[in-house]
Amino acid sequence: MAKEFAQLDGPLRQFIEAQAMFFVATAPSDGGRVNVSPKGYQDTFAILDEHTVAYLDLFGSGVETISHLRENGRITLMFCSFTRNSRILRLFGSGRVVRPDDAEFTSLRVNFGIEHPGVRAVVVIEVERIADACGYAVPYYEFVGERPVLDKHHAGQPDEKFARRIAGDNGHSIDGLPALEPDHPLPSRVPR
Repeated sequence: MAKEFAQLDGPLRQFIEAQAMFFVATAPSDGGRVNVSPKGYQDTFAILDEHTVAYLDLFGSGVETISHLRENGRITLMFCSFTRNSRILRLFGSGRVVRPDDAEFTSLRVNFGIEHPGVRAVVVIEVERIADACGYAVPYYEFVGERPVLDKHHAGQPDEKFARRIAGDNGHSIDGLPALEPDHPLPSRVPR
């Protein structure tokens, strides 16, 4: 039932663009905890070419993905259809983190939609394997709308709070691996 694809062609792009969310999985090289994170806001994901994708990484409750990518670069993205047409699509690859003060950030940023007040970085993935699965056991869900809570939360946070996150719980993963550097830039302040 599973099929492997050589590149992100038109039908795969359409499938990805139709999904309201995706999941990111990473793990440290030796021991530690595997991390799986759900990602929302459809305008935060972009297909850059047939083998490269990227997403806006927003400040959240942890920093596992950045930590694991700094250590080994391994990452898998999963898109899952919850509509009548069942399908799971996984993108396996190598990821890297582009900080807001990196020269490349500005050229990447134009690939995404509206401003989000809590942008921490852009994660760029060089896709090495593309494979789907049937998804026959995935339940049906109806998309109601995007949850505005994270953007509203970030918009109301002072710079000092973001600075404390960078120096505190975003400085290391839950397993103690390095994540954000102390000089990581604060997110840009955008009106909401």
